[in-house]
Amino acid sequence: MTTVVVVVVAGAAGLVVGCSSSGTAKKVNATAAASAGGDPVQALYEQVVRTVLPSVVQIVTDQGEGSGVVYDGKGDIVTNAHVVAGAKTLEVTPASGGNALKGTLVGAFAADDLAVIKVEGSKLPPANFGDSSRLQVGQIVMAMGNPLGLNGSVTQGIVSALGRTVTTKREGSFPGATIADSIQTSAAINPGNSGGALVTLRGEVIGIPSSSAGDPQLGGAAVGIGFAIPSATVKSIAPQLIKNGKVNNSGRAALGITVRTTVDLNTGQPNGVGVVAVAAGGAADKAGIKAGDVIVSVNGTKTPTQSALAETLANLKPGDNAKLAVQMPDGTTKTVSVTLGQLPGG
Repeated sequence: MTTVVVVVVAGAAGLVVGCSSSGTAKKVNATAAASAGGDPVQALYEQVVRTVLPSVVQIVTDQGEGSGVVYDGKGDIVTNAHVVAGAKTLEVTPASGGNALKGTLVGAFAADDLAVIKVEGSKLPPANFGDSSRLQVGQIVMAMGNPLGLNGSVTQGIVSALGRTVTTKREGSFPGATIADSIQTSAAINPGNSGGALVTLRGEVIGIPSSSAGDPQLGGAAVGIGFAIPSATVKSIAPQLIKNGKVNNSGRAALGITVRTTVDLNTGQPNGVGVVAVAAGGAADKAGIKAGDVIVSVNGTKTPTQSALAETLANLKPGDNAKLAVQMPDGTTKTVSVTLGQLPGG
C-alpha cells in the first residue's frame, strides 16, 4: 500500500461529495451508444453523462458548497463529512438544474469522510454503484460534480493508481480523515467538485472524489492528482448511517487511546505519538499501554506523528495482532503485542 501524506481537502470554503447504490438505476449500453451514429467513443461519453448526471447534486450550506450523489429512491444522498461539518442549513439542487430542496443531516462518519443527507418528497434518480475492487489502473473514468459552483461539470481522466492511503487535514468543524484504499485519478477535482461521482464508461459510480494532493512548492493543489473514496467503502458505511444515524461496524482498527505528536527537543522534529489517555477495556488498555508512553512504530513501520499512526492503522483490521514499539517515561523501550479493537462510529 502506498501512503499519501500531503493532501488538501477539495471543497469550496472547505467543503464537498456523494454516492449511491441502487439496482433501479439505468446502466449504460455501450453497444447502443456505438450504434447511435457518429464517433462511437464520443457517443458513449455523452450517454454516460446523460445517465449519471441527473443523480448528482449540488449541496450548499451556510459554510460553503460541494457535491453529492443520490443513494436511493427515498431521498438519501451521500456526500463527504467535510461538506456538512458544522453546517446549520443544507440546500440541495440537482446538477442538471431545478429548484433547491431543503436537506437534513442523517448521519456522518468523519473517519471515512462520509455523510448522508436527506431530502423529503424528492424524485431524484439514484445512481448505479459499481464494484471498486474490479478497477484497473489505466481505466477511463469521469468526474461529475459542481467545481467552483459550476453546476453539472464533467471532467475526464484515468485511474492513476489504486490502494492509496490518504490523510486530509483538520478544517473548521471537520477533524480530518484517513482513508484507506483510495482511488487516485487524473480527472480534475476542484473545490466544489469533491463529493460528486467518479464514474466508469459503463455508467457505474465507483468512487466519491474527496480530495486532491497538495503541491508544497506552489502552495496549492497539485494538477492531475485527485483521490476518491472507493464505492466499496461507501456501500459499507452509507447503509449504516441511513438505518442508525451512526456507524456500528466501521471495519477500522483502533487502539482505544487519545494521542498527540511528540517532538524531539534537540531537533524540533516529531519522534513519536504520545499517549494522553487510555480507554478502559480498550485494545491498548488490555495490552498494558499507559498514559505517558510514546508509540514509535507499529509492525516495524515508524509512527513519528498522529497522521502516521492513523495511516498505519487504516491498513489493518479489528482483531489483527500488531507489534508496537513503545518508549516509556523512563526512556526505556519495549515491544507490546496488541489485539486491535474497532474504531467506534457513534
